[in-house]
Amino acid sequence: MSTYKLYYFNGRGRAEIARLIFAAAGEKVEDIRYEGSKWPSYKSKIPLGQMPVLEVDGVKLPQSMAIARFLAKQFDLAGKDNFEQAKVDAVVDTSIDLALKYVPIHFEKDEEKKKNRYEQILLNGASFFVGKQLTWADLEVYDMLDIIIRINGDILQAYPCLQHHRQEVEKQPKIAVYLKSRPATFF
Repeated sequence: MSTYKLYYFNGRGRAEIARLIFAAAGEKVEDIRYEGSKWPSYKSKIPLGQMPVLEVDGVKLPQSMAIARFLAKQFDLAGKDNFEQAKVDAVVDTSIDLALKYVPIHFEKDEEKKKNRYEQILLNGASFFVGKQLTWADLEVYDMLDIIIRINGDILQAYPCLQHHRQEVEKQPKIAVYLKSRPATFF
């Protein structure tokens, strides 16, 4: 059995997707959190000098999305076959696109242009983006929307499919336990 350590700042940020995957899988991880003031003394010991970093049995892996993809495959949250995995990656890439484009969209005056791309992917009130089971794409979208909701609490009112999706993710027993127990942080 592998041992896992996750290194990041004391916040959700880019490490939260890995934490959600660990929670969904019911796997243990040593969650090592650095306060910003202590980071410079550790930076030189971290691959690429940036976090998050996942350590698996003493070997360190950088880059949040590489970590997430590795963990998703490790814990069967990546999709059942290559095509499902590609569809999961498409949802994740869309989520990242959304994050990069959110600020301009937030200030967009034309409501038609604001339509959420996920509503097109998550058709007919389906519970999950790919297949009939939770994948890390669902966790990534949940996490990304959580950040956006913290900025604008009303943003999902016009998107019932996304509201339903969030509720389905939150109903997952291991995710529900994690969400109740995770520390409250600034980011």
